[in-house]
Amino acid sequence: TILRILPPAARIVGGRMLFEGDDLLQKSDAEMRRVRGKRIAMILQDPMASLNPLFTIGDQVGEPLRVHEGATRATAWRRARELLKSVRIPSPETRVTQYPHEMSGGMRQRIVGAIGISCEPRLLIADEPTTSLDLTIQAQYLNLLRELQQTYGLALIFITHNLGIVAKMCDRLAVMYAGRVVESGPVSQIFNRPAHPYTEALLNSIPRMTDSTQRLAAIEGQPPDLAALPEGCAFAPRCASAFARCRTEAPPDFIVEPAREAGEAGRTARCWLAAPAGHGSGRALRNGAA
Repeated sequence: TILRILPPAARIVGGRMLFEGDDLLQKSDAEMRRVRGKRIAMILQDPMASLNPLFTIGDQVGEPLRVHEGATRATAWRRARELLKSVRIPSPETRVTQYPHEMSGGMRQRIVGAIGISCEPRLLIADEPTTSLDLTIQAQYLNLLRELQQTYGLALIFITHNLGIVAKMCDRLAVMYAGRVVESGPVSQIFNRPAHPYTEALLNSIPRMTDSTQRLAAIEGQPPDLAALPEGCAFAPRCASAFARCRTEAPPDFIVEPAREAGEAGRTARCWLAAPAGHGSGRALRNGAA
């Protein structure tokens, strides 16, 4: 959605996407083509689906440089070798002449990362980039992304279901349920004091090696149909803390904790339990005190 490469059946119906002061929804297709790969890049979940089996690694890593910076093929290949070296690909001089099927899964994932940073974007979106990696390579790849982020000074959006990776990689966390952000804020605050029942349930479902409990905690029920969301809060049918208002009225975003520094976003939660006293709701209503 950020890159505006939605499939034909999907469309953006409202809102704004502000990036460095520009609303991406107001840009023409030609303007967005200059943004994709140059100012905003993306690492997709499956590296084999991201790489073209018919072209060499050198051509694919160098393509953004040729498209966005007008580099010659020789210049693009020279830069491709440097990029492969920066993402820890051994023998980059040889690898640029090879094809994706000649690489391991971990190497393909790092090559996709090299393509992503080739034009030094301001924003890199990583969509489940460690899915195909074993734990050892996963740890190395996460450290590599951190190094690239610091070296190139880019912002990183990390999309994952792995809360352990979130704790390692992220400064701020946005928890989504049924297509909406239900809680957002600094990672340490959310992990230590979750404000939304869904966030709390996710954290409770993580197995702990020191816990002797025989059964794992699970969230009862199933996610809702996005084409027919229930009235009120979408999580209410599965929420152990839900009360009457949750089932009839969708909660807005409440500020749980204000921003600590100027220019930063605070912590928010889309839950009636987080509502301030002036809303006549929250925990008092659930407990029957109001």
